[in-house]
Amino acid sequence: MKYFVTGSAGFIGFHLARRLLEDGHEVWGFDGVTPYYDVALKRQRLAILEGYEAFSAIEAMLEDRDTLKKCVREFQPDIIVHLAAQAGVRYSIDNPHSYADANLVGTLNLLEAARATPPRHLMLASTSSVYGGNQHLPFREIDSADHPVSLYAATKKAAEAMSHSYAHLFEIPTTCFRFFTVYGPWGRPDMALFKFVSAILAGETIDLYGEGKMRRDFTYIDDIIEAIVRLSAVEPQPPGSTMSPQLNDSLSSVAPWRVVNIAGGVPVELLDFVEAIESALDLSASKRLLPLQPGDPVATWADPSLLFALTQYCPSTTVADGVDDFVSWYQGNYSKH
Repeated sequence: MKYFVTGSAGFIGFHLARRLLEDGHEVWGFDGVTPYYDVALKRQRLAILEGYEAFSAIEAMLEDRDTLKKCVREFQPDIIVHLAAQAGVRYSIDNPHSYADANLVGTLNLLEAARATPPRHLMLASTSSVYGGNQHLPFREIDSADHPVSLYAATKKAAEAMSHSYAHLFEIPTTCFRFFTVYGPWGRPDMALFKFVSAILAGETIDLYGEGKMRRDFTYIDDIIEAIVRLSAVEPQPPGSTMSPQLNDSLSSVAPWRVVNIAGGVPVELLDFVEAIESALDLSASKRLLPLQPGDPVATWADPSLLFALTQYCPSTTVADGVDDFVSWYQGNYSKH
């Protein structure tokens, strides 16, 4: 099939594009290669993808609606996977306009492109951050997500809502997936794992917010990709179809639209995550315990039952194994970068 992947130079987009190419699909990547983090790392990812004959790409911003619309029209994709976004909770406090530009305007442009050239299935990345002030654990897709505690989360929740309106108005089968703390090889340098490994190897102190007691439902990148690939074949059905909703299904009553958690449902305390890093590096970390930062939830914990009901799959890579894989990649690749 033909997949149009935005954010193809990014962490998740790169892994997804490579998996799809390995599976024999055709992929068109769309990425602005922005300098939010190390552009050279993004170029390395793209260089790998460009080694595949079935990969095509254009470097452009989501805000360039004419170029985005033209690319989708020319490619005529079966499936669109929208992964491009301005990421990061804390960065949104100091740079709010970049989130409005990429996550709101950019997503609207993508939706308009899908309206003009409807795919069989439209898939959009969201985040566990949308659960915000929700105190019900584990997080279920049918739980309230109306009290975001960061602008980043607010823009991703808005993107979900916009996609629902387009699914309703134009009958575009749409799945939004909420990621939970994705990590693994080729990861983002602004993420905790990358920062911790770099600092520990340099003999520097690492900052642990929430005094290291925060819990996160860490999800390994290969598990994320497997879930996306499986979900791509599960198109939400329009209202009135014969398909029966699953237990706790977020399937809309007025649109072919649903949202799905992608995580294993096994939260890990930050101190235990650091312990896995220390074990993989065979080094001890110097730690500085600090209060929780604005916009950070104390815990994220997914209920993965809907994902399993739809795909018969649930992320299962342990933190120990996933961190080992990242450290091996970092020492063999990025540390020489």
